[in-house]
Amino acid sequence: MKKAILPIVVVLSILLMSIYSPKLTRQYKGGQVFSQEFVEGVVTEVTSENLMYDPIVKGKYRGNQTLNVEILEGKDKGKEFQVHNSLSALHNVYATKGLKAIFAIRESDGKTTAWLYNLKRDRAIYFLGTIFIVAVLILGKMKGLKSLLALVFTGSVIIYILIPLLFKGVDPISTSIILSSIIIIVSFLLIGGFDRKTYSAIIGTICGITIAGLISYSFGNVMNLSGLNLSEGQQLLYITKDFKLKIEGLLFVSILIASLGAVMDVAMSISSSVNEIHQHKPNLSSKELFHSAMVIGKDIVGTMINTLILAFAGGSLPLMMMIWGYGMVYQQFINIPAIAIEIVNALAGSIGIIATVPVTAVVSILLIKKEREEKNENN
Repeated sequence: MKKAILPIVVVLSILLMSIYSPKLTRQYKGGQVFSQEFVEGVVTEVTSENLMYDPIVKGKYRGNQTLNVEILEGKDKGKEFQVHNSLSALHNVYATKGLKAIFAIRESDGKTTAWLYNLKRDRAIYFLGTIFIVAVLILGKMKGLKSLLALVFTGSVIIYILIPLLFKGVDPISTSIILSSIIIIVSFLLIGGFDRKTYSAIIGTICGITIAGLISYSFGNVMNLSGLNLSEGQQLLYITKDFKLKIEGLLFVSILIASLGAVMDVAMSISSSVNEIHQHKPNLSSKELFHSAMVIGKDIVGTMINTLILAFAGGSLPLMMMIWGYGMVYQQFINIPAIAIEIVNALAGSIGIIATVPVTAVVSILLIKKEREEKNENN
């Protein structure tokens, strides 16, 4: 009965979040930052262009173009504009006749102007997303569907609850722990069901990500790091005047979200392993079960730590290449805030994964022991 009701409750909660969150959080928003409208348009003609090959990036151009553009949506739908498109190192969108792209339209002093903002990429994203969903459903079937539902729930909690609350000015640490715990509980119950294996994984994951977050926050304070040092963190300074955002706590939130998936994976693996061993060998003592769990945990931890660190390293690849390219010495690059944050996050997340193994193993064994005692009492 619980398994049938839970997916319905989750779907309803997602719908309620998507409907009511934008209405309830409107008061927390400041003034609109972007005064222009972003709409889809099509290049009907390239009237002139003055281009040269980019000396650095192969296949790119530098220079400028003059375009005739028809707007395909919004209040200016059907109107044509002449657009001057500049191609530089930072903004490099080469236009051809028939190109559908996103254009920015702004009204100023009674005059409407348009410019080529960016290529239209959303359809490719939708197509890739469809491939992902189909692959999950084919491989996972009903469990895959529940995994997708858990994924949508996680995204909804972050977008519709966590982010608005952060902009409202709530405490980032306690809020992220509470919301992460809700995500963990719902996700595990959806995928694993209501049993002791799931309960063990839930407790182990909550402990693991909390440890990772607290380590990240503590060492961030020691190193004088904050949310400002995160990627795009400094951009938040331009809009914080309209909000009560506590930027100093964003480092904790980022490591909590970043390490959540890996910690959940480890916790469920350990919990499943302990319960599977107990089913096949119910006479094993708690000490023997714990030893077996730790042996299994060694292999899991090795691969998951590698996965987590490589994920952070991949995100920092341009920065690492810049360090190598400029020939920075050790004392110079090790103290760059961006490098320090990536190291702290990677190591804190890894410690969280390591801590998850014994915590989950102990909780699993305690629940098995409790169930065994209850059976003995009933007999």
